[in-house]
Amino acid sequence: MSSVLARILFYPTLAYNVVMEKVTSRQWFNRVDQTVILGALPFRSMTEELVQKEKIRGVITMNEQYETKYFCNSAEEWRAVGVEQIRLDTVDLTGVPSLEHIHKGVDFTLRHRQQGSSVYIHCKAGRSRSATIAAAYLIRLPPLGPEEPSAQLEVLQEYYKQVCASESS
Repeated sequence: MSSVLARILFYPTLAYNVVMEKVTSRQWFNRVDQTVILGALPFRSMTEELVQKEKIRGVITMNEQYETKYFCNSAEEWRAVGVEQIRLDTVDLTGVPSLEHIHKGVDFTLRHRQQGSSVYIHCKAGRSRSATIAAAYLIRLPPLGPEEPSAQLEVLQEYYKQVCASESS
């Protein structure tokens, strides 16, 4: 039933995402680190930007086939511009990537990281299915050593202390 609902709501929710990107500060995609770009559907019109400017050489598609059929490159079209694509079908709205898909996605991303290339991880909106893979990838990265301080990590630790301290008071 959830798959049927996802199909019915696909076009209205895709249109919503497009409008929100135009009228808010929401961006279609964001770079997470030197390897991962997390985003919404990579429309065919974005191919040159993603390949030339962002240097992607891998794409992880978390969508079912019908979601990408009309708007996105096929695996063959990606291959023609030097990009490897894997599809890890996951139902929209209610679906969660399987552990098998998470392992495949993270291994794919780590392989591209070792090669020094970028990977575009996407679902329809870039907020749930794809974000799960991106988060799992970040978990697999080696922790920062003392020689690699992270201002982001430090501020998050400080925030955590403030929130926990204020809630326990």
